[in-house]
Amino acid sequence: MRAWRLLALAAAVLGLFLLPLWLRNYGLYVAALWCVYVVAGMGLNLTVGYAGQISLGQAAFLGIGAYTAGLLAKAGVPYPFIPLASASLCFVIGLGLGFPALRVQHHYLAFATLGFNMLCYLVFRNEEWLTGGTFGLNGIPRPEILGWPFTRTADFYRLSVVVMLVLAAVMAGLLRSPWGRAFAALRDNPIRAESVGINTTFYTLMAFAIGAAYAGVAGALFAPLVGLVEPASFTVATSLSMLLMVIVGGSGRFFGPAVGAVIVVLLPEWLRVAADWYLAIFGLAIVVMMVWLPGGLLSLPGRLARR
Repeated sequence: MRAWRLLALAAAVLGLFLLPLWLRNYGLYVAALWCVYVVAGMGLNLTVGYAGQISLGQAAFLGIGAYTAGLLAKAGVPYPFIPLASASLCFVIGLGLGFPALRVQHHYLAFATLGFNMLCYLVFRNEEWLTGGTFGLNGIPRPEILGWPFTRTADFYRLSVVVMLVLAAVMAGLLRSPWGRAFAALRDNPIRAESVGINTTFYTLMAFAIGAAYAGVAGALFAPLVGLVEPASFTVATSLSMLLMVIVGGSGRFFGPAVGAVIVVLLPEWLRVAADWYLAIFGLAIVVMMVWLPGGLLSLPGRLARR
């Protein structure tokens, strides 16, 4: 079974790299956007699914990473340094956001992170000297790495896939380490985790900080992909979509964000053939999935096996 899973994973990775053979520019743009949301979703899945903390502020970190990337790119900073800068800034801010989780939990923590997202949105919209206000930052160039320009959508899509796979490997290693077991213990029973010597304060802060850093890298991909960073892309609705993505795919499951991003990012594009009804169909599909599969789409194989 392990060999078959590795073979299926290798086939999926190969398919991602061969996708430009079948898709044109807009299809590759949507596929690259899927990679962006998968990266941000991996961070949110660590915070929500593995560490058991509620966060409705992931879009704010995506925006912080995107604005940081846009400003640095327009200043001429080489692109390899930009994701590192975006991730570092989001990591530090994520540490600060983690402190409310030490005092409040559940819906109180959700409201705290929701307020953080609204605060960041207001900063993005009103601080025109830094963010461009409602007009945003435009003319963000595509990156050039070691003399190779990624101006073509196909090339930038492959770059997004490489970044996504590298971060997925890092996340897999983290979850297999003692840190991953500490996060799971924090999620299942914080009091018991503390009683066996796990520093719950440290791991709570790390859950928010690492999840925010992943969103920062996603923002560094989002900015050159779109070419325009504006406040409307980082509202509370975006954070809710990311949380929906994690839950629909399977909260606390490694491939949950990838499957959930297919539903949240790609499914609305496929449903556009339904014209004015596509949003209603999309909403109904989400409701049906949540009723019949509360554990997410990745819980379906286990449910079928039990039957």
